[in-house]
Amino acid sequence: MAKSRIFVSSTYYDLKHLRSALESFIDRLGFEPVLSEKGSIPYAPDMALDESCYHEARQADIMVLIIGGRYGSEKSAASEKEASDFYSHYDSITREEFRSAEASGVPLYILIERGVYAEYQTYLKNRESTSVRYAHVDSVNIFQMVQEILALKRNNPVFAFDRYHEMEAWLREQWAGLFQELLQRRSSQEQLTSLSAQVSQLSESNKTLKAYLESLMRHVSPEDSKTVIDAESKRLDELRKNRVIEDNNFTKFLLKYTELDLIQIAAALSEAKTINSLFKSISSSINESMPEDIGGEAAVSIIYRLLQDQPEYALSDVNDARSKLGLAPLKWGVRRKKSEIEAISITKG
Repeated sequence: MAKSRIFVSSTYYDLKHLRSALESFIDRLGFEPVLSEKGSIPYAPDMALDESCYHEARQADIMVLIIGGRYGSEKSAASEKEASDFYSHYDSITREEFRSAEASGVPLYILIERGVYAEYQTYLKNRESTSVRYAHVDSVNIFQMVQEILALKRNNPVFAFDRYHEMEAWLREQWAGLFQELLQRRSSQEQLTSLSAQVSQLSESNKTLKAYLESLMRHVSPEDSKTVIDAESKRLDELRKNRVIEDNNFTKFLLKYTELDLIQIAAALSEAKTINSLFKSISSSINESMPEDIGGEAAVSIIYRLLQDQPEYALSDVNDARSKLGLAPLKWGVRRKKSEIEAISITKG
């Protein structure tokens, strides 16, 4: 059975004892530890050694990043200029390993020595100064790396540690939680599969019920039955056809902020000759369906801001919806000056 590969990234000489202990811990859990000094990274003859590390980081199942007081050697693709002092800026191999894994969506677990993390708080208050001397780090780049990590919107759990056993306890807890989440997702997937089967069965039941009702109408009211059945069938066919535009930002906006339905939106998209005429038609429909006292004016105002502030996004979303309906893309009918945008049905007509 294939083992999950866990890439351990850090500087070596100052953290080699932690790396060795972490290797044993990962192995005991039944995973495969990937450490550069253990020969577990295959080095390609046609690329620099550190480039092979970045490749392995991208291919890993998990990365454990340890940040201590040393920033490490400069990556090979850099200028190869020797770092001259504490405040020299460059990208280290460890930092590039982190970036490679993060860019590939590899789950990250980041451990920072507590003294380094405490000094990072001091750095934040003195970042403009080049005269401050720090006791726990050898380069300002370490603080900038921590800042880069904390600025990520996701996949950046950070734990400050003093001793190795704290690292092990935190990782054990994190990975147990990850395993539990995977089990819950599997259970949720099974529930969705079951729900999908029920929806499919309900759809077939609706078809049967529709056939029964049509048959009943033909016997009870033969004069009106054909007209009613044809009209309802046409409406259902249009609704099914227009479902394709539900997953579209423009459609979602109108469904959320107005009382227009899919058929009305699809009709407006189909009948428009230019995007200007489309927004005039939409705004007119909003004013008819939503009086000012229940939000019609507000919805039209949002459309105005969309046109004024993000015209290219508006055009892209509209044409995405038209494409799903099998229609050609629209263009602006006139040059988009502010005065012309304001004229597109912002006031009640």
